[in-house]
Amino acid sequence: MAEKELLLSVQGLQKTFGEHVVLKGISMDICKGDVICIIGPSGCGKSTFIRCINFLEQPTDGEILYRGVNAKKAFKSLPIYRTKVGMVFQQFNLFNNMTVLENCTVGQIKVQGKGQEEARENAMKYLRHVDMSAYINAKPYQLSGGQKQRVAIARALALEPEVLLMDEPTSALDPEMVGEVLKVMGDLAKEGLTMVIVTHEMAFARDVSTKVVMLNDGVIGEQGDPGEFFSHPKTDRAKEFLSRFQNL
Repeated sequence: MAEKELLLSVQGLQKTFGEHVVLKGISMDICKGDVICIIGPSGCGKSTFIRCINFLEQPTDGEILYRGVNAKKAFKSLPIYRTKVGMVFQQFNLFNNMTVLENCTVGQIKVQGKGQEEARENAMKYLRHVDMSAYINAKPYQLSGGQKQRVAIARALALEPEVLLMDEPTSALDPEMVGEVLKVMGDLAKEGLTMVIVTHEMAFARDVSTKVVMLNDGVIGEQGDPGEFFSHPKTDRAKEFLSRFQNL
């Protein structure tokens, strides 16, 4: 079997807020084609971890390597790094004063230096991909939660990142809208997009991910193949956590 292409390497990541230690030295390799689901109880550090990977939170210690080079040294600026390591948020973070199309072109133009027409063509490609091309002139307030999240995914994809980070992308959605976003995520996984997803959607983690990582109290409590993890968790903490999802 060919060796997988290593895109990101997180080494000894620590994060403290004042006296509170949130992350206690987490290490993780992210290879091309991986779909890694980060799970665990509330307050265990999941969102902080993924935000540190994208430097939305500054790590207290540790290193993030992009293709073997310190990420901050590999790029002239963090916005350029974030075109390679994209992010989809819980609360969509769309620009309310911009149309759907403008939301999906502004980063391409301002950060990547693309022309208006090239950015538009690229945005339309990904809006079609998430079935939102009919809404290009809508403002975010005119969209449902599920539609906003699909636009947010298209916006991230339009920058054509090598890794897409997702922080609880369905947590702000009404139950009937969750399925449409999970379908988009599942399709992206089938197409081979490298993703790291903080999620409480256990069925998605079991059925779609290539690896499950459970955080517990700022450290990796258990990790491995999703089928094995969900069928035969090894630690008492993982067993306790999964017992809440008996109907999986």
